[in-house]
Amino acid sequence: MRLLLIRHGQTPANVRGELATARPGPALTPLGIRQAEAVVDALAGEQIAAVYASALVRTGLTAAPLAREHGLEVRILEGLEEIEAGDLEDRNDMPSVMIYVKAAFGWAEGKLDARIPGAIDGHEFFARFDAAIAGIAADHPDHTVAVFSHGAAIRVWAVARGSNLSHDSGLIRHLDNTGVVVLSGSPAGGWVVETWEGEPVGGSQLADAAAADPTGDADA
Repeated sequence: MRLLLIRHGQTPANVRGELATARPGPALTPLGIRQAEAVVDALAGEQIAAVYASALVRTGLTAAPLAREHGLEVRILEGLEEIEAGDLEDRNDMPSVMIYVKAAFGWAEGKLDARIPGAIDGHEFFARFDAAIAGIAADHPDHTVAVFSHGAAIRVWAVARGSNLSHDSGLIRHLDNTGVVVLSGSPAGGWVVETWEGEPVGGSQLADAAAADPTGDADA
């Protein structure tokens, strides 16, 4: 199958640089709404069989225009949510951000025992994200599916599971709001990253260079 992992549109928390991972989470900014609408044209050439989103508000709002264009319902699926910040929730100070990033991005290197304070470790993250993707793949083994998830979750999972990428947290590329990582393969046979589009799919004019955005930043 082909898996289009799409990060949600911009939220107020992204602008403020906050680790906002709790449910239901913030909605989209006006820019985030434009980013979501631009996904439709950017993916116009894709034959999308299904559209999935995490249980957080921002992914469902971002997925809605694409689903509507294809005459599909947005399927909310547990397991696709952002990596939980735990005790660091809503923090935007650099020490807190670095604790979160060091633990989460370290999972891509196999340091799965590292735990985000008050939240999960790498074993727990991959167990639930892998399970969600496996369920999608079982339902659509020969199709292209759009999956709307979150910056840190997509970045860590794609690097760890992409057989053609270096499993090195220092090499995790940035993923702006509505950036897309395209993978092909299956849970049993493995995944290959076809493309990693870190900029918003509607073009650089939809990027916000002033936003701190710790879960998508190239410097995180």
